[in-house]
Amino acid sequence: MIRNFSPRLYQQTILGTAAYKNTLVVLPTGLGKTALALLLTAQRLTQYPNSKILMLAPTKPLCEQHVETFRKYLKIEPEKVVLFTGSVKPEKRAELWKDATIIISTPQGLENDVINKRVKLNEVSCLVFDEAHHATGEYAYVWVADQYEKSSSISRILALTASPGSDFEKIKEVCANLKIERVEVRTEQDPDVKPYVQHVKINWAKVEFPEEFKIVQKFLQECRKSKLLEAQKNGYCRGPDVTKGELLKTQGELQKNLSQGIKDFEILRSVSVIAEALKIEHGLELLESQGIKQAYEYLKGIQEQALTSKIKAVQNLVLDANFKSAVYCANEVINKGIKHPKLAKLQELVTDAIAKTKNAKIIIFTQFRDSAQEIVKQLDSYNVSNNVFVGQAKKKGIGFSQKQQKEILDRFREGEFQVLVATSVAEEGLDIPKVDDVIFYEPVPSAIRAIQRRGRTGRLEKGEVTILVTSTTRDEAYRWASYHKEKRMYHNLEKLKSEFSLLHQERNQNATLQQFIPEEQIVAVLADHREKNNRIVKELIDLGISVKTGQLETADYVVSGKVGVELKKVPDFVASIIDGRLLDQVGDLKKSFDKAVLIIEGEEDIYSLRKVHANAIRGMLSAIVLDFGVPILYTKNPKDTASLLAVMAKREQDKSRDFSYHAIKPRSMREQQEFVISSIPGIGVQHARKLLEEFSTVKNVINAPKEDLTKIEGIGEKIADRIKNVVDEEYQKK
Repeated sequence: MIRNFSPRLYQQTILGTAAYKNTLVVLPTGLGKTALALLLTAQRLTQYPNSKILMLAPTKPLCEQHVETFRKYLKIEPEKVVLFTGSVKPEKRAELWKDATIIISTPQGLENDVINKRVKLNEVSCLVFDEAHHATGEYAYVWVADQYEKSSSISRILALTASPGSDFEKIKEVCANLKIERVEVRTEQDPDVKPYVQHVKINWAKVEFPEEFKIVQKFLQECRKSKLLEAQKNGYCRGPDVTKGELLKTQGELQKNLSQGIKDFEILRSVSVIAEALKIEHGLELLESQGIKQAYEYLKGIQEQALTSKIKAVQNLVLDANFKSAVYCANEVINKGIKHPKLAKLQELVTDAIAKTKNAKIIIFTQFRDSAQEIVKQLDSYNVSNNVFVGQAKKKGIGFSQKQQKEILDRFREGEFQVLVATSVAEEGLDIPKVDDVIFYEPVPSAIRAIQRRGRTGRLEKGEVTILVTSTTRDEAYRWASYHKEKRMYHNLEKLKSEFSLLHQERNQNATLQQFIPEEQIVAVLADHREKNNRIVKELIDLGISVKTGQLETADYVVSGKVGVELKKVPDFVASIIDGRLLDQVGDLKKSFDKAVLIIEGEEDIYSLRKVHANAIRGMLSAIVLDFGVPILYTKNPKDTASLLAVMAKREQDKSRDFSYHAIKPRSMREQQEFVISSIPGIGVQHARKLLEEFSTVKNVINAPKEDLTKIEGIGEKIADRIKNVVDEEYQKK
């Protein structure tokens, strides 16, 4: 099935493993990870000719790239290789799936298709996860892999990455989440790979930190130090030399204490001063690694925020003398026209690269959009053709749609401009041939990101990578952090290979729930479409519940034609009291359903959030139960909520009850007719349909004699009497 492509020896060796076991492949960028997907696709389609191949990649540009590759190298009709993204309507995706052989998709949309049963994973003989290091936490890869393993009897998983991370536990998590049984690792030093590796020269370009910047730096450092000393005095910080990572961890622990109702003065004050210290930490990072203008605009933004914000950390920070001095001095430096020396060094590097290679292609990476804009201005001033490349989110007036991103990359490939100034959106996976130079505007303290950035060059020809480092700043710390993490990553991968055992275990079924939901019974829940990425929906599906998503006006979940459920997490419940929307929501819920239920989810102390008086919360709870007659149920987490919804749905949908998806407003004439008849006490949808099929119209059902009604299967004398009583009984005034 392969054309115009000859696999390399190491690719054939890895295929030998991937054909028989779920495999994680770690291979340096530019060495043909996608080719392995091609080879395994050909093997699986030969073995299972009527099956489908599904490949997931994190972004649309990357998916489009894979579509082109599969169409180019596989002997298959181009229309059999299809692209699924959020821009393709769900109904269209469902139609495309039927006739497609190879489906390339972003994970979030595919996840929704699985939930709504628009795709059938049991038809897939191979599932490929590109950039597999994403498969941690709540990322869609994790749930899709789990559903695939459960539904397909011919499953095979191939996971591809250049860098799974440096933390051994994270690597194990990726393997467990993707059901990996074998790991294949190749480095640039392996003998079977080495002949294909293009030499990439790594340069570290140091610049001196300006004396004028050091004045601003000193004020910010003193400000940060004073905050952390106070936290240390309160017993919640080991000292002023803590790292940013330690600060974030401490902040999380303190927030957890607050959510559990532990809120003495020392904790409250420490939360505030650590938040202030983290803001200063970010200002220092901008100053040292990016530029004075970026730092000033950030600090000035905090001052402007303080004019309207009620957040204590913001209000207190702008009153700090060191903070005010830093802002004043930063403005003075800008007025003097002093810029970060990285800009001049960058210009020198770009000029030299173009002089060396006339049509040189250069990518400049920076973490921040503000810096990208400054770099563009610098290049423009020297008439260097360039284009900025950022993500989709609109920030400060700039943001590119996926279509615009593709157009920019196509223009860069064609040589319409020489320098691509990119944020992290271009780090991952994009194949841009013949990039001569990659420049890091700053070192990144992540092995994954450093490897991804470097991998944009040296793909077909030798390349060069230059990393700008400001002396005596966190740039130097980040440089070594990345270096050591990368070394640790390869060490851990070798360790994983030698010790590898089956890491994933069968999920324990909830035995208690299974007592309520027999396997042979289909239980359905309708979820609001805005809940489609919610963990509750996934947990319901894992419990064997048939879930559909749709637009619900007054509920988050419908567990029967009569029961609607509104879900509030604890913080949202308190917030909805403050903004006044809660009673309206409960009122609408009560009007729309015969039975309305409110579920409050979370383990936080409901009385410790947002400074709402406890009696106000008690009053609201009382009003919901006593005035509206809506019961309130409490759950700990999404898994607990899903289990409760499943049991509620089972009770409502047992054999003596009927379930209707058109719970609120029947739309079609057929649904309206069913709704009228099924609303008679004791008559569900199933009985309503039988009556209408027999008597044709609502009028005929109402007028039918009792003896004719009892001829219908399931309509006994009691039900017939009930129908006639409702129809014939005189209305009693109060």
